[in-house]
Amino acid sequence: MGGTKMAGHLIRRLHQQSMQVFQIQTQAAGFDLTSVQFAALNAIALQPDIDQASLATAISFDRATIGGVIDRLERKGLVQRVVSAQDRRARQLHLTSEGEQLLAACRPVVTALQADILAPLTPAEREVFLELAQKALGLG
Repeated sequence: MGGTKMAGHLIRRLHQQSMQVFQIQTQAAGFDLTSVQFAALNAIALQPDIDQASLATAISFDRATIGGVIDRLERKGLVQRVVSAQDRRARQLHLTSEGEQLLAACRPVVTALQADILAPLTPAEREVFLELAQKALGLG
């Protein structure tokens, strides 16, 4: 069986294509963000004061490395960590005004590039693909 008929191989290749499209188009628009950093900013905007562990779950990212993502966003002045009043060990996350502005400016670019990730597909095929991908992930 060739690699082109193996789900894992195709998913890995599609992931690489997705990451490449994201990087090229966001950089071309003047944004210095990875897709994981964008996902983190977006999730924090949707759930202000979320903690790091909950953020990792929300964006389906590894809990062990989410701290590094937040470190980079904090160094860029986009995210602020605040000690939780309820649990002194926990850090709540919220966007700085710079983070809010960057996210607002970047969202339309990220939305527009979604179609380019699946460019060879027709709009109808993209819908079917997205439905099947959600079903495969147990989301649909």
